[in-house]
Amino acid sequence: MSAQHDSRVRPNGVVLAHPTGNQFFRHLATALRDSGRLASLLTCVDWRSAAWNRWLPRGVAAELGRRNFSRALQVPVATHPFREGARLAAGRLGLGALTRHETGPFSVDAVYRDFDRWVARRLAREPAAGIAYAYEDAAEAIFTEAGRLGWLRAYDLPILYADSSRRLLEEEALRHPDWEPTLVGTRDSAQKTERKRRELELADVVVCPSNVVAASLPDDVRERKRVVVAPFGSPEPGPPPAPRTPGGPLRVLFAGSMTQRKGLADLFDAVRLLRRSDVELIVLGSLISDPEFYRRKGGSFTHEPPRPHAELLAFMRGCDLLCLPSIVEGRALVVQEAMSQGLPVLVTPQTGADDVVAEGISGFVVPMRDPRSIAEKLNWCADHRSALPGMGREARAAAAQWTWAGYGARVLAALDAIPSY
Repeated sequence: MSAQHDSRVRPNGVVLAHPTGNQFFRHLATALRDSGRLASLLTCVDWRSAAWNRWLPRGVAAELGRRNFSRALQVPVATHPFREGARLAAGRLGLGALTRHETGPFSVDAVYRDFDRWVARRLAREPAAGIAYAYEDAAEAIFTEAGRLGWLRAYDLPILYADSSRRLLEEEALRHPDWEPTLVGTRDSAQKTERKRRELELADVVVCPSNVVAASLPDDVRERKRVVVAPFGSPEPGPPPAPRTPGGPLRVLFAGSMTQRKGLADLFDAVRLLRRSDVELIVLGSLISDPEFYRRKGGSFTHEPPRPHAELLAFMRGCDLLCLPSIVEGRALVVQEAMSQGLPVLVTPQTGADDVVAEGISGFVVPMRDPRSIAEKLNWCADHRSALPGMGREARAAAAQWTWAGYGARVLAALDAIPSY
């Protein structure tokens, strides 16, 4: 009898595998651990050598610090570090050819494919497991082997499905050709897109962080497969923002990768339309192009580099408003992070977080690709500064309704509801 038709009760342990880890991976691992369902936690790097941090560049130490899973979660972690370690080192040494998109031997894509194959080879050695939980771009080999073993397969899709994402980004490349180099998704090969399709086809359940991601799936997938929306959680509410200096500028924060995928060109255009000296734009994020490019496009703004999570939250409390006019997202965690720290937000539905925002109460939702609407809302905020602290309190209360415990519970319920073969 084949594994797929084995009538014995399937173990319900979960093999959870992500090459680099992230907040939602960490919180799902916690939920699986607490429920006794975590059979194995697999990633590339589990940094257990905090004593070395003092000798490392600050950015490297911060990145590795986010990869501490076994100590933080108190669970064993199996790792496959070579290719990811080489990728991190090549990036620091300026060896761009080694990490070139898709083709570099230590590119993100190469890391994900290698990790996928490594996890697949391990599955047969997991007697307590019957569910493989894997993430976009690192699931094809895992799901193929899991199907052979008769396991259930859960696919985590954290951003718009590839076909929808590519269409929107290609439209942006035509709309803002100068920004095309920042739109990495427009350069994905046909092979990479086809790999995503195969992963999706192999999955039994698809976990999405927002309704906008679920809606991006092909109609036939939504009809044939179980699609579950499990929104991400928010950080613990922070203290109220410090009172602003009377007469000081409206401090508008953009936080994220400095690309038109996040709508940065539209925000620059909106601030240009404002023509107000009492609005200060702060752009906190990683440079995708050279600094001069952003100066030409954005005029006067303050650039802040990325920082560790706790420092980011503290920085937010010194601002008045978060603006994220994204084009392609999944569920932008930064929106709930800002709201948890008492900031009203100005977002597009494409952030996937519009269900957290009460219009005119805790923030504003504007159409994507609409600098004029962004400018109108920023103008209102600058003219109604006294209303913002109250909106911030509403934002903090709204963010608190979305918890990581709730996220984990939704995913676990989805796994329990997958039909058996």
